[in-house]
Amino acid sequence: MKFDSVIIGGGHAGIEAALACARMGASTAMVTFSKDTIGAMSCNPAIGGLGKGQLVKEIDALFGEMGLAIDETGIQFRTLNASKGPAVRSSRAQADGELYSRRMIRAIEQCPNLTLIEGEVSSLVTQGNKITGIYVDRELLIEARAVVITSGTFLKGLMHTGEKQTVGGRFSDKSATTLSDSLRDLGLNIRRLKTGTPARLSKKTIDFSRLIEQPGDDPIRPFSFRNKEIARKQISCWLTSTNEKTHEIIRRNRDRSPLFNGQIQSGGPRYCPSIEDKVYRFADKNCHHIFLEPEGYESNIVYPNGISTSLPADVQEEFIRSIEGLEQAEIIRHGYAVEYDFVDPRELNHALKIKSIEGLYCAGQINGTSGYEEAGAQGIIAGINAALFVQDKEPFTLQRSEAYIAVMIDDLVTLGVLEPYRMFTSRAEYRLHLREDNAASRLSSYARKLGLISDTEWNKFCCLEEQVQSEKERLFNTYIMPSAQENEYLSSIGSAEISDSLNLATLLRRPEISYFQLCEHYLPDVTLSSRELERIETEIKFEGYLKRQEQDIERMRRMEDVKIPTDFSYDELKALSIEVRERLNSSRPETLGQAARLSGVTPAAVSAISIVLRRYKSSTNQIINV
Repeated sequence: MKFDSVIIGGGHAGIEAALACARMGASTAMVTFSKDTIGAMSCNPAIGGLGKGQLVKEIDALFGEMGLAIDETGIQFRTLNASKGPAVRSSRAQADGELYSRRMIRAIEQCPNLTLIEGEVSSLVTQGNKITGIYVDRELLIEARAVVITSGTFLKGLMHTGEKQTVGGRFSDKSATTLSDSLRDLGLNIRRLKTGTPARLSKKTIDFSRLIEQPGDDPIRPFSFRNKEIARKQISCWLTSTNEKTHEIIRRNRDRSPLFNGQIQSGGPRYCPSIEDKVYRFADKNCHHIFLEPEGYESNIVYPNGISTSLPADVQEEFIRSIEGLEQAEIIRHGYAVEYDFVDPRELNHALKIKSIEGLYCAGQINGTSGYEEAGAQGIIAGINAALFVQDKEPFTLQRSEAYIAVMIDDLVTLGVLEPYRMFTSRAEYRLHLREDNAASRLSSYARKLGLISDTEWNKFCCLEEQVQSEKERLFNTYIMPSAQENEYLSSIGSAEISDSLNLATLLRRPEISYFQLCEHYLPDVTLSSRELERIETEIKFEGYLKRQEQDIERMRRMEDVKIPTDFSYDELKALSIEVRERLNSSRPETLGQAARLSGVTPAAVSAISIVLRRYKSSTNQIINV
């Protein structure tokens, strides 16, 4: 069999990679253990969250599938940090896990240029430093110019529930036992990480009368900018918490925990720790919140978010039944931790290509990340670049100032990981610029150039952008005059009266006035969704801050434009310390901006490198300004 590109894995990274590749015209094969597990939500049945919601919006802006899928299968939608500034607001939705998976299976099956193959990828085939294909089940050779590995937690996956160890990357699934050996044979740095999941509980056995209800937002705000509204019944989630009795049970069984008895050696997620890790790391806390999240409309399964564990089954039952509302809870499936192999992401460039192997890309947990959203975001970039590679075109990369996706990728390939990487808004320097509401405005023009958008969809996008700009112009060009009627309205909404004429944009900059209030009194010419209204309000209220941030972005962009030749010798720069030279030689940054972000590389070191680079370029008549 022969294809332009092969995607290994049918998880969230694999879905976006395969669809992007095929939609760009590359003949593509997705190889996965079973088609029935495509898009499976192995852990929490939810999409989005702080920083993660921004990633999903950016996948959608590049015309990926995740935003559309959660809009169609979500059972509860919420905006996190709604009371805070627009830079840190993030969307999150609880999903019907079974519906979500079926929705993604349909997308894969109905996509032109995409062939689905069931089996285990046993090894990679290379010729020199080029990938040429893969072996499936040790027998079937599939030739390809580009391969994207999105193996999730399956590379030599090993599950732990107390002393019990089971080979597998996920409950009821097997492990990929030989693929990571193939990667080692290519000279790549392969390491181990750990993640975990909690027990699943029977909804029928939970006493919800003793819990705190958490309903969804009304109205629902869609993830995809291609959807204006969602009219659907929502299901509540519920809040409870651990207590001192719970903690005592966990402390009493410390020696039976694989995390503490030496059974698990690899690093786990700092920002989503197991309950036993929380009890010891935060010994001063007498309780930890638990969010009880239904796994679907018709499902009897409840996901207790906050008590991920690898403790033995009998201990799990004891500590869960010590929690308020869960005294009679029945466990449908016990929690477990899973260890798996991953590739040191410093082996990758910003296109998510393995530097030393032409045509080989990695995306998702194989790069040391956690979460569906981080995986999907890497998947679409890797898929795009695999398609560009087979079409003999330049790779597609984004700068940190353009997208959260770029922040994540730059963090990975520049700094590497010691624990599963999780996206947060705090990781982005320009988060006021990288908001959820303007993701399409920032990125959809790239999707058009890449061939990911149909003419019909592009025309819809352009029409929406024109409406937003037209409404902003109306606010700047519409003036109100001081009058008894106008001042009475301003007083009624708690704002100061006016004595001179001013435009609506200036009025909107008043902190006590929202755009929704303004629209009620001064009707807009077009009907826009809440997402576009929020974008207009933010861009006007924070215009000064945004302009200042644009200046910072331009300074950083100049550094990013300074490419460092692959054969550049840091050893000859005697102005650099031995430590800095070692870090630079180890990481081999692609640009001056990337070098500046390396831990231990000082501003003085960056200045020294820039001076030498200026001379280096001048010697080839390529003068640059740093």
